[in-house]
Amino acid sequence: MTSSNPENPDSIQSAQLSYRDAGVDIDAGDRLVKNIKPYAKRTLRPEVLTGIGGFGALFEISKRFHNPVLVSGTDGVGTKLKLAFQLNRHDSIGIDLVAMSVNDILVQGAEPLFFLDYFACGKLNLETATAVIRGIATGCEQAGCALIGGETAEMPDMYPQGEYDLAGFAVGIVEKNRIINGSTIQENDIIIGLASSGAHSNGYSLIRKIINDKNINLSTSFEKGTLGDALMAPTRIYVKSLLELMKQLPIKGMAHITGGGITENLPRILPAGMQAILQENSWDKPPLFHWLQQQGNVADDEMYRVFNCGIGMVLVVAPNHAHDTIEILQALGETPWQIGRIKVHNTNTAPAVIV
Repeated sequence: MTSSNPENPDSIQSAQLSYRDAGVDIDAGDRLVKNIKPYAKRTLRPEVLTGIGGFGALFEISKRFHNPVLVSGTDGVGTKLKLAFQLNRHDSIGIDLVAMSVNDILVQGAEPLFFLDYFACGKLNLETATAVIRGIATGCEQAGCALIGGETAEMPDMYPQGEYDLAGFAVGIVEKNRIINGSTIQENDIIIGLASSGAHSNGYSLIRKIINDKNINLSTSFEKGTLGDALMAPTRIYVKSLLELMKQLPIKGMAHITGGGITENLPRILPAGMQAILQENSWDKPPLFHWLQQQGNVADDEMYRVFNCGIGMVLVVAPNHAHDTIEILQALGETPWQIGRIKVHNTNTAPAVIV
């Protein structure tokens, strides 16, 4: 250890610095881990060997799988976060984060196994971060997957005060011979849509522009609550319902309706030469989408490219399974509609057409 000579000003040392002086509070990070452990514990599955707190989480693949294939997905929640900051509502944004990844891997027929999150901020607010990760744990419970790890990054000067960013990563599993990829979809197959819980986590840049351009107050009464309530409704997680359906009936293809809306996502599962013809009035469109279209003067085609317009997940099934599929989904608490049919593709038209 060096010492300074008070008679020589050049030898006087500057004050000792800590990481806290630089804006990073290690103790707060430790307290956050302690806060979230009970919520993560509720999500654990028997296959989890080690979870939160280690350098890496260990997860054993169940012996019930004979030829397992791992399916992975990663996503965020986009500018819906801006509304969370504006409304100071952080309790459900974690559900959105989980939903975006687990619904994506579900469409391959995969059962989500575990989830990891990334939470980044300029200065760690324990109350906010705990609320966010509590929501992530809730989403994992809804999906039946384990929250086994994550990263909390406190990075001074990287984010405006009170703001943070989120990313998530999910891994699922499916038997190789039960992978759903749309390859068996053929003419006259039936398209079934499952109701969304709102705008989910897509189109919020346009939503915020409409709100800002029209100077609309988020506290404005809307349906049974406020406009803010409607816009912050968490993304529906379809995992448990669809995994149960897959045990009872074959599904030829599934599409998670996220960025790109119905008309951009549904073609991703169609074989070459096939086209989806959707009936515009075959499902109930929530008032939120009528309101957004009216307030923003948004064209029909743009609405279907940007928003889910009330359909959060699409299934394609054989005609002889359509009726039973709808009945099973209704019994499982979903709201399904028969919304269209598969046709041979007319090359002069788009692969997904709403008529």
